[in-house]
Amino acid sequence: MKNLTPEILSTRTVDPEHWDDTVIVALGSNLGGEYGSSAAALKTALLGFPENGLIVKAKSALWRSQAWPDPTQPNYLNAVAVVETGLDPAQLMAVLHAMEARAGRQRISTNDSRVLDLDLIAFGRQVTAGPGLILPHPRAADRRFVMGPLAEIAPGWRHPVSGATAQTLAEAASVGRDAAPLPGGAWSFGFGVAQNP
Repeated sequence: MKNLTPEILSTRTVDPEHWDDTVIVALGSNLGGEYGSSAAALKTALLGFPENGLIVKAKSALWRSQAWPDPTQPNYLNAVAVVETGLDPAQLMAVLHAMEARAGRQRISTNDSRVLDLDLIAFGRQVTAGPGLILPHPRAADRRFVMGPLAEIAPGWRHPVSGATAQTLAEAASVGRDAAPLPGGAWSFGFGVAQNP
């Protein structure tokens, strides 16, 4: 069992001078799988970032929202992390997909419930539209469960295409309008909690 290092689990904000170099990863889960809860699955993923070449510089609280587009699925927990990495975008995407697979994610159909969902939201100011990699993430700007957590740690970050700030995008987002942070950030939830908070 990994130690819950305060350095990774403590919430910090991003220095505005570094927003242009910001690499943003969104984390989500609505199934506990072998971890017992979505909170534990996300915590495990975050603690595994360093060994996968991702240094966490800041992270949001955990946010809860109804599943979208199918609200009959279990609720989601989401968070956003700002990371530093020596990987290029394609390598980073491969690492994120490998972490999802190790956590038990099965890519059967779009919008399925999942133990772990890791999305590359932005890689600095890069704008890319190629097979398997679109930057910035093409749908993140309209999702409150992504932009809300991002605005929490980097409210003045600007979308590389639209120029809108994370705060503005969070307020205008039409998907996941019910998304809200859990009381106290909730990263203190332990491993193996048999619930989906």
